[in-house]
Amino acid sequence: MLERVKETTAYIKSKVTIEPEVGIILGTGLGGLTKDIDNQEILEYGDIPNFPISTVEGHQGRLIFGTLGGKKVVAMQGRFHFYEGYDMKEVTFPVRVMKHLGVKNLFVSNASGGVNPDFEIGDLMIINDHINLLPNPLIGPNIKEFGPRFPDMSQTYDHKLIALAQDIAKKNDIKTQTGCYVGTTGPTFETPKEYQYFRIIGGDTVGMSTVPEVIVARHMGLPVFAISIITDLGVPGKIVEVTHEEVQRIGMQAEKKMTLIMEEMLQKL
Repeated sequence: MLERVKETTAYIKSKVTIEPEVGIILGTGLGGLTKDIDNQEILEYGDIPNFPISTVEGHQGRLIFGTLGGKKVVAMQGRFHFYEGYDMKEVTFPVRVMKHLGVKNLFVSNASGGVNPDFEIGDLMIINDHINLLPNPLIGPNIKEFGPRFPDMSQTYDHKLIALAQDIAKKNDIKTQTGCYVGTTGPTFETPKEYQYFRIIGGDTVGMSTVPEVIVARHMGLPVFAISIITDLGVPGKIVEVTHEEVQRIGMQAEKKMTLIMEEMLQKL
């Protein structure tokens, strides 16, 4: 794994001139943020050694380097999921590479289903904790160069970054929620009883991504900020049939607010 990360990092460095300070992972229907990135240098996933290929609609599959909010960034326009058939080390491989490229903070976004009855479709939820119902990406031999065998997860999502995001949202009159994200395997959307279960165990939203990347980022000591766009509701009386196309549509509608928050956060880092 370490050698593959080094090989991929060396290839990327040979192809781009920008040395990123912040990594950004964009979720379903949220790739529009990349339009605001200046001085872009783009690599297709298919051209990068050892990189998986994104197979999900709404995930274009490009690594975009450039400047956003005055900071040098690398953005994943499309991520990888366990349900696509990739193992957890493949799903999280790009985070390992980002760290080796010099990234100091990781920003993550996703589209998720709200199970908190106070949430509405289109809300933004700043993630302050998660519950992992996926295989842990750190299972297997530990590589000391990446991080410790038993990484601490008491502050998985950086408190300072959360406070900064909340302050920016308030100043811009953007409504935000804060809560716990439940990570599941997918690819099925949840049954009513599964929604109920996720709420009982402490979840506010549920989705099929994010948690593996965050675990690996924390394994390597990267501070993480993560945000969900609530694209459907798993609340009794509000549960309706969900489609991937609808999730993308809601995500694209709300991403302008998410982009504004992230850009101003980058300016203040």
